[in-house]
Amino acid sequence: MKVVIFAGGRGTRISEESALRPKPMIEIGGKPILWHIMKIYAAYGHTDFIVCLGYKGHMIKEYFVNYFLHNADITVDLSKNTYEVHRNSAEPFRISLIDTGLDTMTAGRLKRVLPYVGNEPFMLTYGDGVSDVNIDELLRFHRESGKICTMTAIQATSRFGIIKMEDDGTIDSFEEKPEDSGTWINGGFFVIDPRIAEYLHDDADDIMWERQPMNDLARDKQIAAYKHHAFWKCMDTLRDKEELEQMWQNEPLWKKW
Repeated sequence: MKVVIFAGGRGTRISEESALRPKPMIEIGGKPILWHIMKIYAAYGHTDFIVCLGYKGHMIKEYFVNYFLHNADITVDLSKNTYEVHRNSAEPFRISLIDTGLDTMTAGRLKRVLPYVGNEPFMLTYGDGVSDVNIDELLRFHRESGKICTMTAIQATSRFGIIKMEDDGTIDSFEEKPEDSGTWINGGFFVIDPRIAEYLHDDADDIMWERQPMNDLARDKQIAAYKHHAFWKCMDTLRDKEELEQMWQNEPLWKKW
């Protein structure tokens, strides 16, 4: 099954890094987070990717065009203008890199790549979030639901610690960044049927995927939530990047390869 990845946004909330490169190219453990996302899907046998490019998209193109050479041991003969490859660690990925416009909204980016998907179900996610979601179980849930779209739902983690106190103000305990706030949010990792084309209108370039298309799907009872209770993290800020980097060095919960 093909996997569509949104990778065209400006990433303004992590501008310390995104001023120099597109957000999906920000590295965790020496590899772009986009690579990590692809490896998650590849662990379940899905290696055909369609990447929606926009802001600094040429940098993503250059990375993958030169991926083979960057990940191989080679001997270069300058006098003959030849090189010999001794060892390479290239991935078995097939990647379509599609320019979907600099300022196109996410609904428009999706609409623009539908011709590359074909008339078959596909998966969709964001180029800045990793998870240990079980892709096989997600696909099984989607097929059983019979809906046009399945969204992986995760429980929001508070960015701040909370105080547990009695009615008179006496503090009982502190809890830093509770894992379960009781609120379910969009975690990406979608599965989508071709009928989604009906929900992507002519003005899709100016519309967020998370607004009109998803709202209309909900109105028509055509979107289901696959509840994921385990690890999920979005690299939204520099602090998120640093936390993911620390996890990669110690216990990368999204690493299934």
